[in-house]
Amino acid sequence: MSKTIPKIAHLTSVHSRYDTRIFLKECTSLAKTGYEVHLVVADGKGDEQKNGVNIHDVGASNGRFDRMRHAPGRVLKKALELNATIYHLHDPELIPIGLKLKKADKKIIFDAHEDVPKQLLNKPYLNKPLRWLLSKSFSIFEKRTSKKLDAIVAATPFIRDKYLKMGVKSVDINNYPLLGELALKKIDWAKKKKQVCYVGGISRIRGILEVVQAMEYIKQGTYLSLAGEFSERDIEIKVRRCKGWAKVKAIGFLSRKEVAGVLSSSIAGLVTFLPAPNHVDAQPNKMFEYMSAGIPVIASNFPLWRKIIEDNQCGICVNPLEPQEIARAIDYLTTHPKEAEQMGKNGQKAVKQKYNWGIEEKKLLEFYREIFSY
Repeated sequence: MSKTIPKIAHLTSVHSRYDTRIFLKECTSLAKTGYEVHLVVADGKGDEQKNGVNIHDVGASNGRFDRMRHAPGRVLKKALELNATIYHLHDPELIPIGLKLKKADKKIIFDAHEDVPKQLLNKPYLNKPLRWLLSKSFSIFEKRTSKKLDAIVAATPFIRDKYLKMGVKSVDINNYPLLGELALKKIDWAKKKKQVCYVGGISRIRGILEVVQAMEYIKQGTYLSLAGEFSERDIEIKVRRCKGWAKVKAIGFLSRKEVAGVLSSSIAGLVTFLPAPNHVDAQPNKMFEYMSAGIPVIASNFPLWRKIIEDNQCGICVNPLEPQEIARAIDYLTTHPKEAEQMGKNGQKAVKQKYNWGIEEKKLLEFYREIFSY
């Protein structure tokens, strides 16, 4: 590396400043390596420096539409002030400012966290014709603009391959867990509670209704520890009225340390997303986080997810649309603690060997070296 320290700016108008992928993994890894790393956010919480990363706040927005209309402009202004060499964008709404920065002779990377055209097909606040129109429109937009950027960082191999087929330089940097972050040094299965858990954003498309309905059919007295926040008020009202809600302990948003505590006391983690286009080929971070914590995974029976779970013998796959099937999986793990413990160990071993951030970090750093070289 040259004596002049390269300056990198990660930009987001949507995600939180401590987002696991953006801040805790990518930015922290780059800063640790010696790059001058800046992170521009829009949350109204002020500027700070953390983990060697300089965080710049351009102010919060008043709702989704205000954010989409005005936040990108504020982010662009700060980005130009920073005068970085590489700008790493994390939101589709920032692609237009990425094109403007490209005209200023900057190197631009877009981080594709999701397959956006597929994701748009499942937005609950849009009607079906509008979802279809926006999905098709963004697909055209992404084909036209992605080739104007320097590279795409994709969250999954499936998204990477999509961009490679467009002739765009792309690498998959999978959202695998940090080794040891969510796992206690020793797991005492005898001290486990009769508890399964779900950790993350809570929404209809992520299967919350079916999971709560499943709790009605539980025969072993196991309850659900629900960690996260509802994104849809109507769904929250609906699931709270379900009979199964009596066996749910809603604990809200947790810190990473608190998440580790919930995982350590649970006998399984749930990731039973519904079969939406954007889910079938995804690799949900929480699946690997459950594995890293040494607990079995109860997952949707999508082909890719089933292969991961069955190849590593680390959980049970179920039809996410069938509450009674989810309940049977929970009851089985409750009544077969030795098998559950072995599944947990198998998952933890798989994470140590192949599904961890250390491997992805090396890919990220090599990718950045390539970008700086041309």
